[in-house]
Amino acid sequence: MPDNHSIPHHIAIVMDGNGRWAKKRFLPRAAGHREGVNAVKSTIEACAKAGVKILTLFAFSSENWKRPKTEVVSLMDLFVASLDKEVKRLVESGVRLQFVGDCKQFNQKLQDKIAEAEQATSANSDFLLNIAANYGGRWDIVQACQTLCKQVTDGKLPVEEITEQKFSEYLSTALLPDPDLLIRTAGEQRISNFLLWQAAYTEFYYTDVFWPDFDEYQLQLALDEYGKRKRKFGLTQEQIEASSDA
Repeated sequence: MPDNHSIPHHIAIVMDGNGRWAKKRFLPRAAGHREGVNAVKSTIEACAKAGVKILTLFAFSSENWKRPKTEVVSLMDLFVASLDKEVKRLVESGVRLQFVGDCKQFNQKLQDKIAEAEQATSANSDFLLNIAANYGGRWDIVQACQTLCKQVTDGKLPVEEITEQKFSEYLSTALLPDPDLLIRTAGEQRISNFLLWQAAYTEFYYTDVFWPDFDEYQLQLALDEYGKRKRKFGLTQEQIEASSDA
């Protein structure tokens, strides 16, 4: 049934505007990405404080490889440095770190850091930080289809048993509930190939604030707006009210 609770259980964020934040200050784009890491830390703390249980961040899309090579290298180095620096803090804060996406495309050093970070935080259960890295919504759907097709051709799965629920079990986010709220910063009003299947009934919130300037106050504005939404999931308002009264 629809959940109209004022605090979303799962928030997803497209962290946009690092480069424009830096350009506005006559700084290199890398400076914006570094400042964006600080916004990640403050947002994790603010989400946990508000009662959010899952935060999914779009850290690097499958299309981001098209960016200038120097920027991509800088981002990879920043990923490694951030994991080195922050894993201990995550462990102490009860945060479990999980990555979704085709991480096999990253260099071996980063792959090892990702595996180490996931292992180090695996026992934590207070809060889940889900990082979408080398992720694309279309990629996610295609890889799920490929796995399902193999199950069918191997005789392990009858075609008639492929339902929406079964399909969801083959996505990279299979163990996660769909996001309740998706936030995008920096003024763009699109989701850029992020969680295409999972966001079918997600509430969207767009802000003009660049990601490095996103803080607890900005998160609260998004939560306040979310609290005003009526999530119907295809039902009428009368049906929702009748269910609540039952």
